[in-house]
Amino acid sequence: MGDAELDYNVVFPEPHLAESHWHGQKEPVVILLGWAGCKDKHLAKYSSIYNEQGCITIRYTAPWKAVFFSEAFGSKELLEIARKLLDLLYDYEVESNPILFHMFSNGGFMLYRYIIEHLQREEHLSTLGVVGTILDSAPGNQNVIGSVRALNATLGPETHTVLRYPILAVFTCMVFLLRVVLYSLTKYIHKNHYDAMLDDPTSWPQLYLYSRADKVIAHRDVELMVRARKQRGVRVESVDFINSDHVSHNRLFPEEYSIRCVTFLEYCLKNSTGIKRKHVSM
Repeated sequence: MGDAELDYNVVFPEPHLAESHWHGQKEPVVILLGWAGCKDKHLAKYSSIYNEQGCITIRYTAPWKAVFFSEAFGSKELLEIARKLLDLLYDYEVESNPILFHMFSNGGFMLYRYIIEHLQREEHLSTLGVVGTILDSAPGNQNVIGSVRALNATLGPETHTVLRYPILAVFTCMVFLLRVVLYSLTKYIHKNHYDAMLDDPTSWPQLYLYSRADKVIAHRDVELMVRARKQRGVRVESVDFINSDHVSHNRLFPEEYSIRCVTFLEYCLKNSTGIKRKHVSM
């Protein structure tokens, strides 16, 4: 599904499936925020993990130009998109359901940053029942080489060399200048996503899924964020898949990945709302 302003997909479980898992209680809503350049057919593989458990899922991937270029200049594009995503909960009348965010790479994490800003600033949104977040291959911080690799992968083989190399050159110079050389000054105008979320005031549990083999997001950045969240008293779980590449943990370890996600969701629900369900069979 989708509309002219927001290209998203929402899936509601079959009534008998939702009933068998949640026994008449409100189904969890899992909002999946894709990595830059992510195709919906790839994101759908992740949403199926939750659909099979009787959950409602909303899939969305921010435009790659907004992630790589608009965000670097402090544009409000992602902030506006974040607000529209939250509006979907009211449009589909699921605003009182438990909510879990599952995000991928910096593309999903940047959007999540602005979702948090809306939740903190707008009083009526504070009643939304967010129970937890899962972060896959995120977040990364000031990794110029990793950012260039991500953009190159996003452009894909269909982008002609005549366009590819100028785009990569402009992006490299822009990121190095704004996010490294001048960042000590520009951060007072617009903090990058990583620094902004080091001060994230939310306290719901988090699960970090990452790998030291990731060539886009440095595992040290993920581990630093994990330590920072723990220092703020947040319950954090982290899993280093060791050998899997960027956003490839589910592809290489599908069974473990699914079990980790569903078990974490169950924990979040049990400890935030008291919702109980049957034991998961994967």
